[in-house]
Amino acid sequence: MDYTIREIQTQDYPLLDDLLYEAIFIPEGIDPPPKTIITAPELQVYIAHFGGSKDDQGVVAEVDGKVVGAAWSRIMNDYGHIDNETPSLAIALYKGYRGFGIGTAMMRAILTLLRSHGYRQVSLSVQKANPATKLYLKLSFEILRENEEEYIMICRL
Repeated sequence: MDYTIREIQTQDYPLLDDLLYEAIFIPEGIDPPPKTIITAPELQVYIAHFGGSKDDQGVVAEVDGKVVGAAWSRIMNDYGHIDNETPSLAIALYKGYRGFGIGTAMMRAILTLLRSHGYRQVSLSVQKANPATKLYLKLSFEILRENEEEYIMICRL
């Protein structure tokens, strides 16, 4: 599948609402939550007023001119929060575009972007059952801490 990875642009910001929902890991056999779940304050921290801070960074993936995924970061008090110098990362890819290397390419691009902006590390939280954990480990993320359901991972840039 042919795709392009580019930096996120202002016109892409509204797409983060839909992509945030796609970023929610839903284990096999579990009914997906209603789309309104993204209005919860603990999820809104990922997208509310995105682009309003110098720490808001991101990339998108396009296929045939259509945005099909994004990886974005900001310094926020989210599940993966480490400190006020470390951005937290989110990534989402529409289901029909998974398994083609697009997610890996987006992750590499966002890590390169963050490094170029002088960040020393980036964090994320991921449910232990999420297969994306293997990708993060492959991309040099390390498990910093964990609880019963999630890993908090960090990648030193």
